[in-house]
Amino acid sequence: MKIWIDILTPKQLLFSESMVERLRKKHDVLCTSRSYNEITRLAKIRNFDLVYVGKHGGNEKYDKLEASTDRIKKLTLLIDKFSPELTISFCSPEAARVSFGMGIKHIAFCDSPHANAVMKLTLPLIQKLLIPWIIPKKEFSKYGINTKNIISYKAIDAYVTIKREIIQKDYLPFKNNNKKNILIRVEEEQAAYTQKSKIIIPIIKEIIKEFGDENIVILGRYSKQIVNLTKIFGKKARIIKMSFDGKYLLNYTDVFIGSGGTMTAESALLGVPTISYNAVPNIVEKYLVKNNLVKRETNPEKISKIIKKLLESHNNDIQKQKKILRGMEDPIEKLIQVISE
Repeated sequence: MKIWIDILTPKQLLFSESMVERLRKKHDVLCTSRSYNEITRLAKIRNFDLVYVGKHGGNEKYDKLEASTDRIKKLTLLIDKFSPELTISFCSPEAARVSFGMGIKHIAFCDSPHANAVMKLTLPLIQKLLIPWIIPKKEFSKYGINTKNIISYKAIDAYVTIKREIIQKDYLPFKNNNKKNILIRVEEEQAAYTQKSKIIIPIIKEIIKEFGDENIVILGRYSKQIVNLTKIFGKKARIIKMSFDGKYLLNYTDVFIGSGGTMTAESALLGVPTISYNAVPNIVEKYLVKNNLVKRETNPEKISKIIKKLLESHNNDIQKQKKILRGMEDPIEKLIQVISE
């Protein structure tokens, strides 16, 4: 069988690695993406073969629409030539439209029902949706997919992505000294579902004020964002682009402060002391907080107090993290089952 997989974000790429490896044993698989700095860098690090079609739409609505329509046009030509019998995506609007228009069955994964625009553009057009069991099916069915076509798997997506082998072995952004490594991930600014809260700036200021003698590294996302962060904090912390495999960085991190997304979940499941400033409230983050794998806090002074306790305790609850991991299943098994059915 010919299978087309559309991969749009770093998390989707990491989630797809084991899936593609298994599917290619029996099927002809084409993996596409779009020009987007974080994914092109990660694909290079991971030696993941992608065909780039179109580009990321950026921050403005008009630009997003223009990039999406252009990508649909280009994908139509490519997919017509490849002639797949099945599409797999992570709720890619372009993959949904092209597959629907060309009569190709479409299976999607999703753990982000809060992404309203993407849900509206994809869920009415797909045949099957695979989701983490902690998310109620009604969170997705309200967008136009029948609950009978929604299949739950007992895992969060980070359970899959943290299993990857670390390929990257080059330099670390942390200084080689005996100080603690504090890693901060700034929030997404260009997704349609974000509110651009600017919550992270006062948090970073407080962390630098209280822990300026430690190794503080700030992970930016976009060029303008990195320029602004460098202007404000360039002399007091190290600001870097995400040109690293996140797991590689987390293995050397003493405390991670994230926005509540993918890297927050990975950090928690890897046993790294983790704080979420909850920039994009979501059900996966709530699950991690409820199970005491993540501390949620938005107040800068309170975050500093939590960091101090975490750095002094040296006693993260690894057993709880391991127990939760043991209770999860491989979503790829569910996918194989759905394909065979």
